[in-house]
Amino acid sequence: MASGKHRDNIKQQSKAAAKKSGNSIASRISNSFRNHQQVAVDSLDRLLASISGTLMIWIMIAIAMALPLFLLLFLQNLQQFGSDLDEASQISVFMNTTTEMPRLEQLRDELLGRSEIQNVEIISAETALQEFQASSGFGDILSGLDENPLPPVLLVTPLAQDAAVLQPLLASLQDYPEVDEVQFDLDWLQRLYGILNLAQRLTYMIGLLLALGVALVVGNTIKLAIENRRDEIVVVKLVGGTDAYVSRPFLYTGLWYGAGGGLIACVLILLAQLILQGPVSRLAGLYEGEFALVGLGISGFFMVLLLSAMLGWFGAWLSVLRHLRAIEPG
Repeated sequence: MASGKHRDNIKQQSKAAAKKSGNSIASRISNSFRNHQQVAVDSLDRLLASISGTLMIWIMIAIAMALPLFLLLFLQNLQQFGSDLDEASQISVFMNTTTEMPRLEQLRDELLGRSEIQNVEIISAETALQEFQASSGFGDILSGLDENPLPPVLLVTPLAQDAAVLQPLLASLQDYPEVDEVQFDLDWLQRLYGILNLAQRLTYMIGLLLALGVALVVGNTIKLAIENRRDEIVVVKLVGGTDAYVSRPFLYTGLWYGAGGGLIACVLILLAQLILQGPVSRLAGLYEGEFALVGLGISGFFMVLLLSAMLGWFGAWLSVLRHLRAIEPG
């Protein structure tokens, strides 16, 4: 009987210890969260208290972040604008003048069944003549001809713009007996995409260099903040403050520097998009097309904020790693 009571007491003590341990872990997590929240708010208050200096750093970070973003968005819009110009991506297949409409429709259906072709448009000889009369200014002269000298044309839109896909496609189109000539400026397209790829790589390199510059700017600013609070840091370490505890305000300060600069960079890009949208729309209208500038979007906005905040935190971490740990009570 006594042995049973002893076992019950052990179980109750174990449950009480487990409950106490669980409460202790939850309490530590809650206290840690409150401390992080307090330090983050206090760090932001310190930055806003000296808003002039903080704003200058935010603007420097914003310029460094906005420049590569401008270039990337410019390249994206250039690629979109080029893809919207149908003539730049269409293959002109000139047929024999004796090719009848039923055969043209048969060829169109056959080509549409191929996986590398997106669309096929038929331009009959009569339609080609009417368009040429309207655009050339020689309508009276052409109307006096006994025969239509223009051939029917198939406008083939390929699905891909890769030269490895287009070259076999051009060769296969030329093999049809009704085809007189196939026109497509493949060299121009290769040069265009080559220039865009090179510009994109250069933009990434510039972005990496400017990102390093952001980290260094924040790191140097945090270094000055550490020196200004040296006596406070010594006192905190004397009373038992750990390096992690002491470095926390500076890490949050770096994060706020980065986030503020990223926010201003997004605003600059949005303003540029609003200013340029009108002229770009008028330019697209000259080509009888519609074009809307590609912006950051919601996901891009949050990605820029996250990236800039992480760069600020990284710069602060480098500064803390190098300077804060060297400060020890004498």
